[in-house]
Amino acid sequence: MAMKLRLARGGSKKRPFYSIVAADSRMPRDGRFIEKLGTYNPLLAKDSEDRIKMDIERVQYWLSQGALPTDRVARFLEAAGVVEKKERSNPKKAVPGKAAQERATARAEKAKAAEEAAAAPAEETAE
Repeated sequence: MAMKLRLARGGSKKRPFYSIVAADSRMPRDGRFIEKLGTYNPLLAKDSEDRIKMDIERVQYWLSQGALPTDRVARFLEAAGVVEKKERSNPKKAVPGKAAQERATARAEKAKAAEEAAAAPAEETAE
């Protein structure tokens, strides 16, 4: 059985609240789980103690049994010092989107045209 440590969504519409659970990877996100390991409330301030609560002993037990944390839960565990921080590779992170790239090229062309227009009258007066 492939085990995952993941978030199960609760809370009402536009007011998310998540449970950190150990579940079979084949089960739905909010479906059946084996054990509730903690909670995550994204609406609280980032420095609040109540934002993320976990039973670290049970988390370590499930990790020792071969359970794999999802990316978000792995970040929580890294912050808690349970697992080592791993290097992430996202080479497209700093690349602007398609529309932003088009705006940048249009802005560069406009600046170049303005530069040439400013340089042309200066050359005519010099002659």
